[in-house]
Amino acid sequence: MKKQAVIDFEKSLATKDVPTFAAGDTVSVHYRIDEGGKERIQVFKGVVISMRGEGMGEHFTVRKITQGHGVERCFPLQSPYIDKITVDRLGKVKRAKLFYLRDRTGKATRITERLATKQETTA
Repeated sequence: MKKQAVIDFEKSLATKDVPTFAAGDTVSVHYRIDEGGKERIQVFKGVVISMRGEGMGEHFTVRKITQGHGVERCFPLQSPYIDKITVDRLGKVKRAKLFYLRDRTGKATRITERLATKQETTA
């Protein structure tokens, strides 16, 4: 249990307006990559399979299939390298951690779409 002073301090450090998303949602993470002296933005689009931590230490894991191989990447939510996060599709799942998707391929990895509520559309 964190003290209220620590929670308030972490809120003051959080500089990003991050959209609300959960496990099962399809997101596009635009993150900056430094190559040599150049900087570019690369997009990693996939399904959020887990979220963990809280406050400044919150992380989320995104999984996508590239050329027949599953690729997972873990992102800190308040990372300075993340340019923006867009929620492309809301997923309807019954679990908080979707690690079972690692064993499945093809149509078995589909997640049904969830309709957005009024609160989610206004945010």
